[in-house]
Amino acid sequence: MAQARIAVVGAGLMGHGIAQVFALAGHEVTLTDAHAPTLATAKDRILANLRDLGDEETALARVRTNPDLSDSVRDADYIVEAVREDLEVKRKLFATIEAAARRDAILASNTSVIPITAIMEGLAHRERALGTHWWNPPYLVPLVEVIGTEWTSDAAIAFTMNLHRDIGKTPVHVRKDVAGFVGNRLQHALWREAVSLVENGICDAETVDTVIKAAFGRRLAVLGPLENADLVGTDLTLAIHRTVLPAIDSRPGPSPYLEKLVADGKLGMKSGEGFRTWTPAQQAELRARVLKHLKAARESDG
Repeated sequence: MAQARIAVVGAGLMGHGIAQVFALAGHEVTLTDAHAPTLATAKDRILANLRDLGDEETALARVRTNPDLSDSVRDADYIVEAVREDLEVKRKLFATIEAAARRDAILASNTSVIPITAIMEGLAHRERALGTHWWNPPYLVPLVEVIGTEWTSDAAIAFTMNLHRDIGKTPVHVRKDVAGFVGNRLQHALWREAVSLVENGICDAETVDTVIKAAFGRRLAVLGPLENADLVGTDLTLAIHRTVLPAIDSRPGPSPYLEKLVADGKLGMKSGEGFRTWTPAQQAELRARVLKHLKAARESDG
């Protein structure tokens, strides 16, 4: 794909990483954020990432920061929003973006779970609007979910899929716009049962994590669940489901156990206790271990 002019709206945790990936692939990027301190440090954070990964530092020259939203998106071919998960904030933001952007620019939201239809329904030209859900950290996790709505054109989907494929990501087309898309629906189905196991005294939180990491988690990177079902046989899978599915948590709302943790101020690592207790040293060790694993996977992928 020819070099595109990219605008990234939001320079925080996800936005600066998305800008980094596009710039490293040779695209010119304008990065904007309404919060001046966040924008001011964005290029320093990108440079630190590039150095840590051993990537070409000259990519930073292709990132321009601009505090003016309308000016940032005016000439862009592709605009991706990466602000906080707030539906009304995103709706208002895209109204401003659409008013300033070129008529043929693609508009994308990086929301993790909010349906794209809800974000984009107020736009005048909804056929060029879609979702692109990147995973954190965006410069290490390859997947990008590309989500269309009932209005999104085939051309907008094709452009977005090709754009992300060409920058080295693994784009997948989510064909129906549903809350959580594909990845987070799968992830949080697992989390719901993990919370239920602890809530019902079947095991403690550490055991849940150990079972996943030391068992089927070992093969998930190379063997997906439906590949595994075909591997063992759909007949065996059906037999297992007839026994185990009636016993699995199927409540439509959050666990009362989780709600009580939050009500009691047990917010996880940010408070030092959640499902488990965490010292600052334990938090740092876990983060370092995750980062080391993702770096090794990136190197293995080439």
